[in-house]
Amino acid sequence: MILYLFDLFGVAVFAISGALAAGRAGLDLLGVIVIASVTAIGGGTIRDLLLNRHPIFWFHDRNYLLVIVTSALATVLFARAYPPPMDALLVADAVGLAVFAICGAQIAEEAKLPHSVSVLMGTMTGVGGGVVRDVLTAQVPLLLRKDIYATAAIAGITLYLVLQSLGVKRSWAFGTGLVSVAGIRLLAIQFGWQLPAFHLPG
Repeated sequence: MILYLFDLFGVAVFAISGALAAGRAGLDLLGVIVIASVTAIGGGTIRDLLLNRHPIFWFHDRNYLLVIVTSALATVLFARAYPPPMDALLVADAVGLAVFAICGAQIAEEAKLPHSVSVLMGTMTGVGGGVVRDVLTAQVPLLLRKDIYATAAIAGITLYLVLQSLGVKRSWAFGTGLVSVAGIRLLAIQFGWQLPAFHLPG
């Protein structure tokens, strides 16, 4: 139940992130809902397809789509009255990344998959929707920039798994991993941390 509630929370946050991105791209209301939807459930859908989990998590639970539409419309109404600061999209994205990354890793764990696969699936869950969002709004995906993004998810998931292997209670490991992913991402935004870029000579 707790995992489910966190998953819905992550969907809401990523839907807000998608709605803000759609607003910056000047899309209409349908475009806002579409971008909010692919941002919120894109990563989890890719994860479920790769893990052969059927039905896809949002197929049989209308709460996901209800949360997406409600969050997107609420964002539109709120942003019209109180324009969000420029960094609001990045902050919303960081929180969504953290929730989806750790929840995705837990789903892979429950399937009795190796830790390396849990890291990959958690990272895919966290970054997949954002990649689709950025592509559809004509942005270079955060995943492909020098920003500390997927790296934050990998680090937080790894910490979560290590803590559990050391005997730390799962709920504590979950919280620590969650804070780590969001914290690393937000610190990277604040201080401009970036991975080194690769440039061919000449």
